[in-house]
Amino acid sequence: MRLIIDAGSTKMGWILMDGHEVKAHFVTKGFNPNYSPMQDLVEICSGASLPNDNIHFIHYYGTGCGNEKNCQAVKEVFQAQFHDAEIHVTHDLMAACHAALGHEKGIACILGTGSNSCLYDGEDIVDKAVSLGYLVGDEGSGMHIGREVVRAYFYDFMPEDLRMKFDAAYHLELKDFIHRLYHEGQPSKYLATFAKFAGENRMHPFIKSLVKGCFKAFIEAFVLRYDACQSLKVSFVGSVAFHFQDILKESLADFGLTMGEVMQTPAEGLIKYYQGAYF
Repeated sequence: MRLIIDAGSTKMGWILMDGHEVKAHFVTKGFNPNYSPMQDLVEICSGASLPNDNIHFIHYYGTGCGNEKNCQAVKEVFQAQFHDAEIHVTHDLMAACHAALGHEKGIACILGTGSNSCLYDGEDIVDKAVSLGYLVGDEGSGMHIGREVVRAYFYDFMPEDLRMKFDAAYHLELKDFIHRLYHEGQPSKYLATFAKFAGENRMHPFIKSLVKGCFKAFIEAFVLRYDACQSLKVSFVGSVAFHFQDILKESLADFGLTMGEVMQTPAEGLIKYYQGAYF
């Protein structure tokens, strides 16, 4: 029995496999050790109702697991519940590599609530971008797009027809927005909620230009840094990449880049990976 976990800040995907057969596949709330206490993961794990005695391997791919301290803390949570399991903890970029590239060389990117990228040689990550988090980085992400949408609204950059739609959808007052953003925690998740508005209106010229601007910033920071980017396909995992893939493909083409796989979640690709379809 093999448990595969793809843990993002917003949601966490769980896949339980018996050999090549998927026995269970479900989603819980997400977890990021950089922003949440480990007790949150303990509670999520305990509530997952998994067969403790029969799981032999656990593969945890998690946002925020780019350093040994966080990886070890996550591993200890699972070891406490699954005493006999062999546990592997790594960062979410490896999930993108395994799911979208398998054993093929390429550039794997995450475009969800946050953003990141790496260069993959078919077995290992040989180079990766610096992740600065939502305060300084996360270009092209749901947080970035949502921030630009709400910024355009409050700064009166947004055309009147879109402004009326935004008012009808959110009834957003400045004081309420400021309080929610700065005093209630998880600001990146909150800003990312406004990316939904961009998705619903993505063919409006203003929104398309706004999203392309965010993707341009992402490509410049996270893709062009790799010398081989022109000769490799650029693959993506994440809800933003999936829902805006037409604009994303156009943005890549503007730089002479080629889009590879685009997956909303890595689940299907990870199942194939552990079934051996890529071997």
